[in-house]
Amino acid sequence: MADNATHSYISSFFLVGIPGLQAFHCWIGIPVCLLFALALLGNSVIIMTIKIEPSLHQPMYFFLCMLAVNDMALASSTAPKMLGIFWLDAHKFDFSTCLAQMYFIHTFCIIESALLVAMAFDRYVAICIPLRYTTILTTPMVTKMGLAGVIRATFMVLPCPLLIKRLPYYTKYVINHAYCEHMAVVKLASANTLINRAYGISVALSVMVLDLGLIATSYFKILQAVFRLSSQNARSKALGTCAAHVCTLLVSYTPALFSFLTHRIGKKVPPSIHIIFASLYLLVPPTVNPLVYGVKTKQIRDRVAGLFLPNKKISGN
Repeated sequence: MADNATHSYISSFFLVGIPGLQAFHCWIGIPVCLLFALALLGNSVIIMTIKIEPSLHQPMYFFLCMLAVNDMALASSTAPKMLGIFWLDAHKFDFSTCLAQMYFIHTFCIIESALLVAMAFDRYVAICIPLRYTTILTTPMVTKMGLAGVIRATFMVLPCPLLIKRLPYYTKYVINHAYCEHMAVVKLASANTLINRAYGISVALSVMVLDLGLIATSYFKILQAVFRLSSQNARSKALGTCAAHVCTLLVSYTPALFSFLTHRIGKKVPPSIHIIFASLYLLVPPTVNPLVYGVKTKQIRDRVAGLFLPNKKISGN
């Protein structure tokens, strides 16, 4: 075996994009650009609406505002580089910049998961113990919950780039992906990556198991409380307040679980399918979330309609 001293460290990676579909990159860039633009526009409208409407200054909408900010950051950390690959053939990515993108993408994903847990807790308190809602979910408590999610994500993801920095990269520099994903970068190292793989899997599993467990527990308690209500109208109204959040959960976790499983055990899944789903996981939730909440939440729907159609009378239905 040749001595490592005869090799030089690589200074940049080459991002392929979507393997096997390079001929269609220019066309794939169109929906990516559209999703990115809609994510920025939709979440900006949500933030502006919550800010200027006093009736929306409630814990549920504060969490939604945090989610909108995080979604914009997540989309912005991914889409511009994708568009550079698809439209400008800008495949080269500096080593340090790649690690920075990887860090921010995974950090924003974990923050998103924490916010979904916080929103599930908000619905639990509102439906199961409504008389204590205002005393439990005060503005300082909402702020602390948001900060806790940010701090958790920051320190959970931080070891990933630090552990990668200690690995030697000599010959392999081609990443078969549209962005710098943790496992895709780790696989290129010219050394044993057991620690990196073990830590990456432990972080992913701990976040999914803990957060999905807390969300499932919240909704189990919510369903118990709802079905104890005697009025069908009351049951429908209570479940209706959870509809937008349930849609967001499905949009966020379904492609995430698919991407996680195919990366570890889905050996027969074509790389192009895996990378498309991994990209959708980062771009679709930020685009869909404001649409879901805009349609399902009457206060936001009416306020947005009032902003863009000021002369139109809003229906009370």
